[in-house]
Amino acid sequence: MPDSTKHTEQLFRDNFENIYLANYPGMIRFAREYVVSREDAENIVQDAFAEVWETRKGFLSRRHHLLALLFASIRNRCIDFLRHQIVVREAEDFIQEAFRRDMQMRFDSLEAFDHDLLTSETGIDELIMKAINSLPEKCRTIFVKNKLEGKKQKDIAREMNISVNTVETQMSIAYRKLKQELKDCLPLLVFLLYL
Repeated sequence: MPDSTKHTEQLFRDNFENIYLANYPGMIRFAREYVVSREDAENIVQDAFAEVWETRKGFLSRRHHLLALLFASIRNRCIDFLRHQIVVREAEDFIQEAFRRDMQMRFDSLEAFDHDLLTSETGIDELIMKAINSLPEKCRTIFVKNKLEGKKQKDIAREMNISVNTVETQMSIAYRKLKQELKDCLPLLVFLLYL
């Protein structure tokens, strides 16, 4: 390494060290104004210093104002951090809102569920059998064997000489049709699905 390059690198190293010692606490305070958490602010500042140190070779051949470069890097990292936090919060809000809507739907469904239907065994039986009987024949047979007779899908496939995939497909069709048929009686649908 030529002497001039060594000298330039030593100057950069000394300048870098002096800036670190003199400005590190201020840079942490600057980052904390935006990212709030001290730990996040320290990570951002340390990453900015590490990035400048790792790319120092490019700075040795040109004159750069190191302090301005570090603050620009910290600023950009804060922006990236905040952008990420906004996306995370929006996703959390979306999930919470979907959960709230789902709970409200379940609450409304149970509240609106016909009390007379619950107290009359024939009412529930008739409603369930009507829904099951509305299924196409093959679909109904598979559903009855699985949910009412308690047979495993692989056993149904062997018994009916069809593939397990066909059984799964027919069960999906049954669920979809029963969901439509019992849309006003969500608790019955849930009961049927978890037999």
